[in-house]
Amino acid sequence: MTHATTREPVLVAGGGIGGLAAALALANQGYEVLVFEQAAQIGEIGAGIQLGPNAFSAMDALGVGERARARAVYIDELVMHDALDASLVGRVPTGQAFRQRYGNPYAVIHRVDVHTSLLEGVQASDRVRFHTDTRIVRVEQDGHGVTVEDQRGQRWRGQALIGADGVRSVVRAQYVGDPARVTGHVVYRAVVDKADFPRDLQWNAASLWAGPHCHLVHYPLRGGEQYNVVVTFHSRQPEEWGVTEGSKEEVQSYFQGIHPLPRQLIDLPQSWKRWATADREPIERWSFGRATLLGDAAHPTTQYMAQGACMAMEDAVTLGEALRVHGGDWDRALDLYQRSRIARTARIVLSSREMGRIYHAKGVERLVRNDLWRGRSPQRFYDALEWLYGWTVDTCLAAPH
Repeated sequence: MTHATTREPVLVAGGGIGGLAAALALANQGYEVLVFEQAAQIGEIGAGIQLGPNAFSAMDALGVGERARARAVYIDELVMHDALDASLVGRVPTGQAFRQRYGNPYAVIHRVDVHTSLLEGVQASDRVRFHTDTRIVRVEQDGHGVTVEDQRGQRWRGQALIGADGVRSVVRAQYVGDPARVTGHVVYRAVVDKADFPRDLQWNAASLWAGPHCHLVHYPLRGGEQYNVVVTFHSRQPEEWGVTEGSKEEVQSYFQGIHPLPRQLIDLPQSWKRWATADREPIERWSFGRATLLGDAAHPTTQYMAQGACMAMEDAVTLGEALRVHGGDWDRALDLYQRSRIARTARIVLSSREMGRIYHAKGVERLVRNDLWRGRSPQRFYDALEWLYGWTVDTCLAAPH
């Protein structure tokens, strides 16, 4: 175990999945950690998320894999249908052969359950303290560490700062200052009880229906007692990045021409949350002196690769490993951390954009997409996904230079 060269804590801005994972990785390396969360209490909102084998590898490295496994639903396959004619486009079985290939399962889980698993791990440590209702607004540095100022003008000193403060990161704004790239794609999310979910769609699968300028996703949650429903469409109006309450009338207006089987999903939820999505252009540098970025603050992405939470947890594990390898030398560790993560996370951001295009293909592009994947063997899918799902703590660091 490495331990801090000074008794000053490491400061973590943000108490979401990335911030908690970072706090846990740092505590596991012997650091005292202060986590600043702008909400009044540590918690999580949202609906379901998908966890690839790489997410389980990261959670195991953080020591919370078993907690998350107990809360997850293990699906039999990833399946994609054409939303216009309901034909099968592609199927990736996630059973025994999949687990053997990657060493871990594929699962779906409520976002709150991932957050809770991390929070329990953090609470089991005596090295992490929380300051809620506290928003970091400014960062200062000198040769020995960082000082952050919160919204009340109170100042906090630490040996380093991890900016895990999400898609609207204040830390990123100060050091990078780049604009968000609003996609114009709107995502509606809801959770529906099993009793209200169509029997002919109650599949133990992460299921995607690909349509022109839209797609629909559903999968079971919480032991199959609920189903996650996600629908995405290209908005007719200019969008601003953010979350609002959704309107049943709006979402129904975007799915004309969709096959009756998936179209049932549109009519289910009594209430929707509406996300206007955005990402940012990948950047070549995350670390600025003793401050670095992690999770959505470092690489905000659209949802099409289902990897946002997974990448944040990978970041945290890699940061911990970089500090371990360099014995607490922050300059070298932060350099190794960003070198280990930048290309991989940029590939997620760019691949996610491309997947959005493929899912939403229309006309001849739709026919090409369907031909591309139709009949492809599981083995070929597994080979294509190796770069993503094959990540482990043992190979997470870039080669030294």
